[in-house]
Amino acid sequence: MIEGGCRCGASRYAVDLPWPPLTYACHCTLCQRATGSAFAQQYPVPEKKFQVRGALLEAEVAEPDGLSSVHRHCKVCLTRLFATSVRRPGLTIVRAGTLDGSPCITPILHIYTSTKQPWVALPAGTATFTDAASPDQFKKLWAQHLQRI
Repeated sequence: MIEGGCRCGASRYAVDLPWPPLTYACHCTLCQRATGSAFAQQYPVPEKKFQVRGALLEAEVAEPDGLSSVHRHCKVCLTRLFATSVRRPGLTIVRAGTLDGSPCITPILHIYTSTKQPWVALPAGTATFTDAASPDQFKKLWAQHLQRI
């Protein structure tokens, strides 16, 4: 079981999957703006494996392609915890920095590196994509990672 939550502890979640979580770093300019940082580290999980408790604030966000996603924040401290999108039905995208033990997590791939900050050095040997990785590429990398751990 993997757990995490907000800064104040009012909102907590659990993911019914084994440790370590398989995360990726997105360097797109939208993630940079949303996080106020150089990238967003994300943890995709099936919605059916995700449980949350605590009051949440939901914000629907329009994406450049006209589709929308729903971002969920702790209603007390406003920490963004996770999002869902019509683009990826059945999938919850958790902000990896909200995971308990997040300092021990290394992304297995980096996407949208064409817009990464120039001072960010990507680890040698880590999969990188100038834009998005296709679902098939994600699945292949996840399978390879699981074989190594």
